[in-house]
Amino acid sequence: MSEPGDAEKEFDIKWADSAEHKEPSARARMLAARWKHNPPGPVPFRAEPEGRARPRSSWISTTVVLGCVVAVILLLGYINFRAPY
Repeated sequence: MSEPGDAEKEFDIKWADSAEHKEPSARARMLAARWKHNPPGPVPFRAEPEGRARPRSSWISTTVVLGCVVAVILLLGYINFRAPY
């Protein structure tokens, strides 16, 4: 029997994507089996990191960022004002 050529040995991604049945990955099978008997609890979208002493206000971060932006704008304006023409 003749062996197929290199072109026939190549993996055809279009053929694989059009398959009717796609087997889940090993990790997906493992998690499905684990969660079948012990489903995970709800998790918030952005959970607070463990060990944080007190929650930080988002206003502090916003104020610092806006303060830095204003400082850069004022510095650039001062440099432009002092530059000789």
